[in-house]
Amino acid sequence: MSMHLAELNISKWKVDPQSPEGAGFTDNVTRVNGLAERTDGFQWRLLDEERDGAGRNAICDGPSTVMTLSTWESAEHLEHFVWNTVHKQIYNDKNQWFDLMESHSFVMWWVEEGHRPTLEEAKERLDYLDQNGDSDHAFGWSHLPHVKLWQTQQCG
Repeated sequence: MSMHLAELNISKWKVDPQSPEGAGFTDNVTRVNGLAERTDGFQWRLLDEERDGAGRNAICDGPSTVMTLSTWESAEHLEHFVWNTVHKQIYNDKNQWFDLMESHSFVMWWVEEGHRPTLEEAKERLDYLDQNGDSDHAFGWSHLPHVKLWQTQQCG
């Protein structure tokens, strides 16, 4: 069976998302998500809105946390979306809106084609990366030697 790439990205707000300071991000969420869904290689994403009444799910501890969970045909497809589209502009400004996290905020792993990862699965992969570092089970960009754009785009 063919393998696809799953990714989880999580961020914690440092500004009120409803404030003028948060608008640079919130005003672009629909546009960036729509672009992702139209980008070659995109397969699926879990809507961040799928939370309980308190704004929680297996990844988010409340409305102060934002996340994406998606699958892509390949690392190259995800890499293109992240670094060669308007997503890059939003990413470059993320320190305006989000705190630097003490643990990993991004993880990738391979899934069978058609598999839709659960939030629990994504959390397990993120925790594994925090505890063990890059491995075939959970990894960051540096574990994929054939993709290189991330090397020039790292945050300080």
